[in-house]
Amino acid sequence: MADLPTKAKVVIIGGGIHGLSTAWKLSETYKNPNDIVVLEKKDIAAGASGIACGVVRNNYFQPAMRELMAHSVGVWESDPKTFKYNPVGYMQISPEIMHKDVASIYEQQKGIGYESVFIEGEKDCTNYMKGIFDDWQAKGITSVLHEKKGGYAFNKDSIRGIESKANANGVNVHKGVTVTGFKRGSNSKAVTGVVTNKGTIDCDQVVIGAGPWARDFWNMLDLPKKTKIKGSNGTTHEVDMWTYWFLQEGVLGVDANYLRTNEGKQPPVIHVDTDAPLYSDQSGDLLTDKLWGIYYKPDIEGLGVQGGTSPYIVDKHFDEVKVDPYGLESPDYQTTDKFADMWTSALAHCQKRFVGKSNLYRKGPSGGLGCLTPDSFPIFDRFCENVYMIADANHGYKMIGVGHLVAQEILGKESELLKPFRFNRYEKGELHPTSNSPFPWS
Repeated sequence: MADLPTKAKVVIIGGGIHGLSTAWKLSETYKNPNDIVVLEKKDIAAGASGIACGVVRNNYFQPAMRELMAHSVGVWESDPKTFKYNPVGYMQISPEIMHKDVASIYEQQKGIGYESVFIEGEKDCTNYMKGIFDDWQAKGITSVLHEKKGGYAFNKDSIRGIESKANANGVNVHKGVTVTGFKRGSNSKAVTGVVTNKGTIDCDQVVIGAGPWARDFWNMLDLPKKTKIKGSNGTTHEVDMWTYWFLQEGVLGVDANYLRTNEGKQPPVIHVDTDAPLYSDQSGDLLTDKLWGIYYKPDIEGLGVQGGTSPYIVDKHFDEVKVDPYGLESPDYQTTDKFADMWTSALAHCQKRFVGKSNLYRKGPSGGLGCLTPDSFPIFDRFCENVYMIADANHGYKMIGVGHLVAQEILGKESELLKPFRFNRYEKGELHPTSNSPFPWS
């Protein structure tokens, strides 16, 4: 590994999807050695990008998210081999309470030319699903949105692929480098250097794409711990800047081809939200009669079927949440037997092939933390004059195209796709609409 330079045009903090995508796109313009320096305290994909389920979808109730994701899907499709991207499609399968929301998603997907099929009515939905999986048995489904684009990618492989594109253009990713603070200018708020455990790098611009560690860099920059939000009635209230959510995912240890369709093909990614009662596959006990949701697909490592359920809030002030050690190594945030019972029972609720299979759940460390913004949607904006913050609120992995747009903005061209995600939307009351989904970011 090359020595840490003392000067750079742009220092990028974070070796995940956003940091490396930004480096890759910037490297097409900045060609000199050490113009772009990427700092990663552990290794690439060591954070949320490395434990992501890998789902790529456009199923968003918010027009701004939909347009941004259509752009990202285009980037995934630009080099599926390098990104280990599987364009199998994505299905949002929903109950009546979500019917109107999903219908509007379909209409607006049509409006931006994003190919999808919409099925309505319980009988037609059941027939459509049985045409894909003959053992389909979920109850109370009244709409199916089948996105023909999207699918899933192999998370760590795709991050390595992006790193290789940046490396090919001369970008060095410096691993094992921890950022400890920032140097400031004497006459402005601008950052003039990034202080690390291996030395200080003077720079013109900083990009922070640190996922769950967004809070730490926010604090280092002395940015506000609360933000004002203007409501629809014109009143303003203050809320905490960050909320940590625990993300629950797991694997059912079945054959790698267990989820094949009636035609023997790779299935689309399946996402089911329903208000039908859910009973335990183990005990038969009622687990919930409230709205619940799951998603599932073939496991990236060939270990069976992988997926998860809606996350839950970590009931602590954001400054008290221990992000390190992260993911599989965390002693505090791992999925539980309760999650395993719920998720495997939900699989059995959806497809007969999973009935009686809950004992095949692969026990072991799983799960991760997400650092969510006040409205659970991303912030893409400049702070302290020259620090670009990518705070993605856990949409991150699928949003491979954001780094391209951030790079454009650093080079002086404002992105229309990123404008709806500025920090001042809270104080202006220009919030994204919320859906009836049990997931906070749908």
